[in-house]
Amino acid sequence: MKTDKILLDHGSGGRASHKLISELILKYFHNPILADLEDSASIQIGNTTLAFSTDSYTVTPLFFPGGNIGELAINGTVNDLAMRGAKPLYLSVGFIIEEGFPISDLEKILGSMQKYAAEADVLIVTGDTKVVPKLAADKIFINTSGVGIIPDGINISGKNARPGDKVIVSGTIADHGITILTQREGLNFDSPLKSDSAPLNHLVKEMMDVSDNIHVLRDPTRGGVGTTLNEIASQSNVGIKLFEDDLPIRDEVNGACELLGLDPLYLANEGKLLAFVNGEDAKKILETMQKNKYGKDATIIGEVTDESPGKVFLKTTIGGTRIVDMLTGEQLPRIC
Repeated sequence: MKTDKILLDHGSGGRASHKLISELILKYFHNPILADLEDSASIQIGNTTLAFSTDSYTVTPLFFPGGNIGELAINGTVNDLAMRGAKPLYLSVGFIIEEGFPISDLEKILGSMQKYAAEADVLIVTGDTKVVPKLAADKIFINTSGVGIIPDGINISGKNARPGDKVIVSGTIADHGITILTQREGLNFDSPLKSDSAPLNHLVKEMMDVSDNIHVLRDPTRGGVGTTLNEIASQSNVGIKLFEDDLPIRDEVNGACELLGLDPLYLANEGKLLAFVNGEDAKKILETMQKNKYGKDATIIGEVTDESPGKVFLKTTIGGTRIVDMLTGEQLPRIC
């Protein structure tokens, strides 16, 4: 840690976040379960394996095209459980609400949470509400925790990527991050931008039904696809090669990123997953994903190699190769 103060960079999901966790937080809380640093913990209780996850949401603005902070909170925790192959079952919800927050806005948020909990087939079974004085919080913060069951024989982990695996993304990238930024800055484009927030547990179940060779699942939220792939490359000690021509990016998102000088590989996604799958099963998994509304734009974007372990490379459109490093700095604060 090279600073004596917490910076926005420490919440970006990039290199500074990882240093904060590995060099400070793990120093005090280290145990074998936490040390895996997965999206959700895998806990053995008797003959049952549980997935357990928690996350906090502080997005600005609270309401945006394609969603609001409430559905982000539900979908984000459901997805973190699903990324271990778990069936999400129960959620807790904690609210920290600033004095003066409109009841009508709270009702909209609660309605979205109810809607997406029902879609994901999970129950909100416990929670907490705190109200703090004006200016002691920024409108509303939400924490959600979740519990699910990992079926017997399922071992999906960031440590399991293998040379020969194909890397699949379930749809277009950077939709959420660029939507939040343009809303925050009051920018308007001819083609509307909207968040991709969605629960992915049913998509994951369909993928698992057709293949036992899904090695890694991860939702590339903070830090985007680029940072998430670096995490997996490091955890699995493998190299990852991406192909720029195969990256699914909407024209309007790409245009906005070019205008603002942002790299879509590092912008947040809230309804997409990355899957590392055995090369022989990649085609049938991809076809299965494309039949689901949340996977209709799924595509293979890369492959795992045994060259340059821990590194991610991008084969560019013009035939060159560049390193895709972990996000350094803060591209976009307060996006989830």
